[in-house]
Amino acid sequence: MPVIAGTADPVPGPQGFRIDAAHRFFEGASDPHAWAALGRLENAQRATNPSAQALTVAPNRHQWIVTLAQAYAINGDENDAAACLAAIDDWIAKPLRDRGAPGPSDDGFRLISWCWALVLVRQSPHLNPTRMAAIADAVRAQATHFAASALLAPAPATAVIVNALALFYVAMLFPQYVESRAWRDLAMRVLVAECERQVHPDGVHFEQATCFQHYTADVYLHFLLLAARNRLDVPPLVGARLQRMLEFILAIRMPDGTVPSIGDSDGGCLLPLAARSATDGRGRFAVAAALFRRADFAWAAGGPAPELAWLMGNAGIQAFEALTPAPPAEAPSRAFPSGGYVVMRSGWDRNAHQMLVDVGAIGCPVSGAHGHADLLSVQCAVFGDPVLVDPGTHCYGDSRWRDFFRSTAAHSTIVVDGESQAEPAGSFGWRRRPRVRLREWHSTTELDFLDAEHDGYSSLPNPVRHRRRVIFVKPVAQGEPSYWILVDDLSGSDRHDVELRFQFAAGAVTLGPHPWARATASRGQCLWISPFPSAPAQPALKCGEPSPICGWISPEFTRLSPAPMLIYSFAVALPWRIVTLLLPEKQGLAAPPGVRPIYDAGGLPHGFVFERPRRMVRFDEGAVLVERD
Repeated sequence: MPVIAGTADPVPGPQGFRIDAAHRFFEGASDPHAWAALGRLENAQRATNPSAQALTVAPNRHQWIVTLAQAYAINGDENDAAACLAAIDDWIAKPLRDRGAPGPSDDGFRLISWCWALVLVRQSPHLNPTRMAAIADAVRAQATHFAASALLAPAPATAVIVNALALFYVAMLFPQYVESRAWRDLAMRVLVAECERQVHPDGVHFEQATCFQHYTADVYLHFLLLAARNRLDVPPLVGARLQRMLEFILAIRMPDGTVPSIGDSDGGCLLPLAARSATDGRGRFAVAAALFRRADFAWAAGGPAPELAWLMGNAGIQAFEALTPAPPAEAPSRAFPSGGYVVMRSGWDRNAHQMLVDVGAIGCPVSGAHGHADLLSVQCAVFGDPVLVDPGTHCYGDSRWRDFFRSTAAHSTIVVDGESQAEPAGSFGWRRRPRVRLREWHSTTELDFLDAEHDGYSSLPNPVRHRRRVIFVKPVAQGEPSYWILVDDLSGSDRHDVELRFQFAAGAVTLGPHPWARATASRGQCLWISPFPSAPAQPALKCGEPSPICGWISPEFTRLSPAPMLIYSFAVALPWRIVTLLLPEKQGLAAPPGVRPIYDAGGLPHGFVFERPRRMVRFDEGAVLVERD
């Protein structure tokens, strides 16, 4: 058995590694019965040309070689194994990091990919003793680096936990190293501590970004599974926080099954065991359903998934199929006060209405690096389909586009005097981060009520405070309409230019009759929007404007797509109020509904009267009253 120079402990030969991997790594990585089931699991197709991804999709992470290794495990094609191992050889000979610009956690992602690749191709004659020794030497060197410096908390949060997980992988897969026990204990301490530090009690990750919510949930799924495989006890806090994380993802998940974008996204994932978009969480829910025996997670998964087969094997598939999927028992509308999000939802069905309101801080408390200046912004789906959306991220490098997608002007909220709620300080910082407060939240079977405010415009020469109340009137009888009312109050003094903005998904949006706007959803239903201000409104639609940038979304990292931005502009003296009605309409009619506002004695709008069917809604500081015929 080969020995690394200067050490007394042996490097595993291929035969010893095959034995260790079968018992110490993920069960699905050694379960041909699970692989045989892949054909009947959704979204199980191999990428058409995985090698081509090496130079385009996070090349330093080496995730594309896992796809080759999976193909070898299923089909036994030695060309796949040879290509996979040659890529590792090439990196050892001349690390790709010398030719690219790796991120701070790329080393951890790559080491995780190597571990999976080695396990899946371990039966190949291409993994000979000489090659095994060279790869094991490189693995050990990287693990030593992680243990010495790469797990420090000042590093980016995702880098800390991904690198800790990679160290845990190595400790489990290479137990013969004298350092392995110390590596295992260090990795477990870091992962447990970071779980408590990074994840709020309500399950929201402190980066305030769904992409990093996904990364973190996947890290802890892998951690719990691999620990259980090796009969290691993990403090209950980790499993509890992980379930809260998944419950948050399930709560904000749109009725069409996609997970909305919040904050930054780099387009990546911990380990692409199946080809999925960043908005598709079914594989994650399938694994969690089998691990925690959760019927609601099984419902969200929509069926057993390839990730389940690879991570948990046939036992995981059987555990999943023993469940009876059911939507969550909790009420569809829910607040996450620690994380700063509120979900208003008419039900768990595919045709439900949903609104997501951001009432949380801009990013994590350390730097706010991955948060956006999107306080009190809204996203919504009508009849199950997303209509108002987050713009996304697009890129990290180009400052002009980077600043736009992080700005208030890119989101569905109020902009005052053309300023953003926070001023960027480089690509991953802010000069000042505003404070936001959830004043009130309550939910009943008939309506939801949210009241929140922020001081993002307090640095203006004449400071302004923005308060937004959101009222969701739910249908109490089948066929009865439901709708949202946004009540925006701006307090301060002097005159200001105010913009009420709505960013739509790519689709048809039209103006008229004044001041209405009509957005058509993907299946023909529509959302009518109209403000009822105490000042003249100037509506405009912008789509794909290059300068100033306006009317763009980024559905995937680096991808740009023109999409309508609706802007209502006002020049007003403060204090001032604007009330906006968002009314879903099932038939997709060309004419707006019959609605008229109700004004109080001071001339401020404080309710609506609907003509057909006749009903009235009124609100004041402390109450909402809905009257139905």
